[in-house]
Amino acid sequence: MLETRGLSKDFRGFRAVDDVDLTVERGTIHALVGPNGAGKTTLFNLLTGFIKPSAGQILMDGKEVTGLRPEQIARQGVARSFQITSLFEHLSLLEHVELALQGRTGQGYHFWRSDKTLRRFRAEADHLLEQVGLAGYADVPAGSLAYGRKRALELALALALKPTLLLLDEPTAGMSVEDIARTVDLVQQVREDRTVVLVEHNMKVVGDLTDRVTVLQFGQILAEGPYEQVRNDPRVITAYLGESVA
Repeated sequence: MLETRGLSKDFRGFRAVDDVDLTVERGTIHALVGPNGAGKTTLFNLLTGFIKPSAGQILMDGKEVTGLRPEQIARQGVARSFQITSLFEHLSLLEHVELALQGRTGQGYHFWRSDKTLRRFRAEADHLLEQVGLAGYADVPAGSLAYGRKRALELALALALKPTLLLLDEPTAGMSVEDIARTVDLVQQVREDRTVVLVEHNMKVVGDLTDRVTVLQFGQILAEGPYEQVRNDPRVITAYLGESVA
């Protein structure tokens, strides 16, 4: 579903992503993990077109997307979430999802459209909110939501694009234990007919969710494989805890 070949990114002499060959199998949940500064978010930004690579290729579903803009990559069936939530504080959850559904059509993001135009998306928007556990919050302004529910709304917005490839950047960051458990359940529910790639620091979440893990260090792939294999790799232990522990 997703492949990179020799992918690299330089920032003024600093190589943040260094010759990465990554393969993500269709229908799997694949985690990117590593210490702070390992290059995870830079790799995500490369995959979604927010920055352009210095070298290498990116292929999605067999099509080369290297250097395409974010909106062009989104049209290939790709959606992503970000580390920091970014919502319209005064719009309701229902309005958020209706606008996301409208954006998927040829009408684009026309905020001046009438309520009647947006109402055609009401049933699908209600279904998406129910899918992420927010059915009882449809008319609530997004700004009044607890943090965990804001992340759930962002997932609904991503799903509104009907992606075949879903990229989640630290989906449980800053969440309570209860919200983390809810998010893990949500990702499990929405994985059907999708490939999911996530950046995640919580190793329990990685162990509970993923089929395969890629560990990055200094912009390079340090180790790769099933979670149990990777977590016991001495190189990974050293990267996270230091040489004396390993």
